[in-house]
Amino acid sequence: AFTQQGLLYAGNDTLFESTGLYHQSSVRKVDLQTGKVLDQHQMDGHMFGEGLTLLDDRLFQVTWLKNDGFIYDRHNFSKRESFTHKMRDGWGLATDGKILFGSDGTSKLYQLDPISLEVTKTVTVKYQDNDVSYINELEYINGEVWANVWQTDCIARVSHEDGQVASWILLHELRQQLWNSGNTVSSPYGSLANCIVRRT
Repeated sequence: AFTQQGLLYAGNDTLFESTGLYHQSSVRKVDLQTGKVLDQHQMDGHMFGEGLTLLDDRLFQVTWLKNDGFIYDRHNFSKRESFTHKMRDGWGLATDGKILFGSDGTSKLYQLDPISLEVTKTVTVKYQDNDVSYINELEYINGEVWANVWQTDCIARVSHEDGQVASWILLHELRQQLWNSGNTVSSPYGSLANCIVRRT
């Protein structure tokens, strides 16, 4: 499975996953212990699955390079509906149990109403007056939005009130350990400078 974003734990040894790539994207329910796919919805070939989050019994999913999203019943993927949103396109999604947080690969962090799917607030993610671009996967943890910066080993702990980065989690040592153990990993961008300005 090609999964950059959209992997969440739903209790009872259950994962929900949004997989990507054209003609291969899907939403899946997976057994955590065995990796067995328990349920799956195969998306249309022109859709590239990205962020996924669970609010009550509804799974919200966004798609790359589009303003299209989908809502699934967590118990029955055949019960689904589509929506459009006002983010540039779909990258990451998270929730605090009341609203949705979204990213589109820029420095913007969006708040969306889970009923109307309208954007209710947008903040710019900043660290020491520098915009933090390429905001990617999102998680809501203890009142903060944790956002990984695409193609880096950096996770920003972001205030959803004003977009300020309170601190960083730097995982370059984890990547190095994986590399040393023989695992293939993509190119590292581990320093704090590269968290703020991604090198190309």
